[in-house]
Amino acid sequence: MKRKRLIASISVLVVLCLCGIAGPKAAHWYIDNKVPNFRKEAVVYVYPDSKLEDVVNNIADSASVIRRNSLDRMIAEKKVKDYIKPGRYVVKAEHSSVYVARMLNNGWQTPASLVLSGSMRNKGAIARKIANQMMVDSATVYAALNDNDLLKKYGFNSQNVFSLFIPDSYQMYWTASIEDILQKQKDAYDAFWTKERLDKAAKQNLSKEEVSIVASIVCGETNYEPEMPSIAGVYLNRLRIGMKLQADPTVAYCFDYGLNRILLKHLEVDSPYNTYKYAGLPPGPICVPTKASLEAVLNPDRHGYLYFCANADFSGTHKFAVTLNEHNRNAREFQAALNARK
Repeated sequence: MKRKRLIASISVLVVLCLCGIAGPKAAHWYIDNKVPNFRKEAVVYVYPDSKLEDVVNNIADSASVIRRNSLDRMIAEKKVKDYIKPGRYVVKAEHSSVYVARMLNNGWQTPASLVLSGSMRNKGAIARKIANQMMVDSATVYAALNDNDLLKKYGFNSQNVFSLFIPDSYQMYWTASIEDILQKQKDAYDAFWTKERLDKAAKQNLSKEEVSIVASIVCGETNYEPEMPSIAGVYLNRLRIGMKLQADPTVAYCFDYGLNRILLKHLEVDSPYNTYKYAGLPPGPICVPTKASLEAVLNPDRHGYLYFCANADFSGTHKFAVTLNEHNRNAREFQAALNARK
């Protein structure tokens, strides 16, 4: 009887000892794996040269960690230092410590929005816009936009690459390569050119590339979308009768948009892009055309105008004219307004 009581007592002591050891471990496991450890959502960027300590501190601060020791424990246990991957990560309030550690190890990124909009008049502007939103650097983007061998894979070259870009917002992983970005643009380009739009281009006797060229000139003339179909109509009228386009934006392009005002001497620049000197369309687009300008060329206003001039009230609108005499009156009015503003 005494022997049984002794054995029972020893058993109880063993159980109590095991509970004393296992209890904290079980509690840690539950906290680390099942309990949310952050107070708010935060976006964290991990670069290839980021230090783990800086990344963890950033997560702790920006997501307002609740139990820092739990986060540190999982970062160490999951060997994040050895497996961490670059990326754009969204840490949410409901995430546990182990989830964040695994997210970093496995590259569980949340896609970023690559927004291509606004003025993209040269390759440098495109490169900066992409580099400001993605991990790829501007020098890499700029080099790609001049790499004919690379661009050939997407059906373009360094001269017509502006046509490849369709301004919009694109969901992509922040770590996307320049090849991934160009492929995304090619997919958007192919999606834009539906049979309906191809038929409309054909009615204007224009190829897809020619539509982009005219649209880029329209973009250079105005940001005011309601007038784009009218301006497109002017240039299409000139093309139909064999008249030189005489588009100021093409001259500005020749000078890399560095002119504050285009003067008569600038119209003499010897470049295939100078539509005052050479008839027909320039060799390629002079900027990335917007969707509105592309649609304007595909759906131009039908009118008899051959000329237009900026309105002297500087409203961003234009005065249209059928005859050169009428246009010259409008032009003198605008030039006088410009001179008055010095």
